[in-house]
Amino acid sequence: MSPDIVWLIVRATGQTLHMVSVAALIGSLIGIPLGVFLATSGRGELFHAPVTNRVLGAIVNATRSTPFIILVVAIIPFTRLVAGTSIGTTAAIVPLTIATIPFVARLVESAIREVDPGLIETARAMGASPFQIVWKVLLAEARPGITLALTLTIVSLIGYSAMVGAVGGGGLGDLGIRYGYQRFMPDVMLAVVVVLIVMVQIVQSAGDRLARHFDKRARPR
Repeated sequence: MSPDIVWLIVRATGQTLHMVSVAALIGSLIGIPLGVFLATSGRGELFHAPVTNRVLGAIVNATRSTPFIILVVAIIPFTRLVAGTSIGTTAAIVPLTIATIPFVARLVESAIREVDPGLIETARAMGASPFQIVWKVLLAEARPGITLALTLTIVSLIGYSAMVGAVGGGGLGDLGIRYGYQRFMPDVMLAVVVVLIVMVQIVQSAGDRLARHFDKRARPR
């Protein structure tokens, strides 16, 4: 493999890391509060807003059920409005972020709902406000689940970032298609796959270790 190809792989890896990190950050900043609200805004819950809960839930479900490659194409006008272009690494962050938000929201909602309801009732009895219950009880107890949710999100984003390469999104997916497939260079395709696998393994291992650190049940007495 020539030095030029190696440099292309390094540059594409940097583009993929950029896309994934920015999309994961923005998507988490929006998705985590949305997931908390979905988990606490049903009938009779901390933030009683069943109508809003159902509306947001329907939007989240609709976005999640849309295949990612179709979502990328469908929001091209919006991507062009936000990023000024519909191709390239910066443009790819827009659909990646939009796909991340409902994904994170549902996973966080599930993690929050696994918290023992008795803890919520105890906090209420002690006079804690809804926001204090969310911050000091729900989020604190759900940290292992939320950590695993974010880990799964990043792993999924790595796969999505490879898919946007099919529509000019840059990164490893674009490199694999342009060189590995279109120019019949199987060594480049293999290198792309290996790099993606290594990235996923690193993220998954780090996420699992962090979740075990947060899990009180896993700590030795």
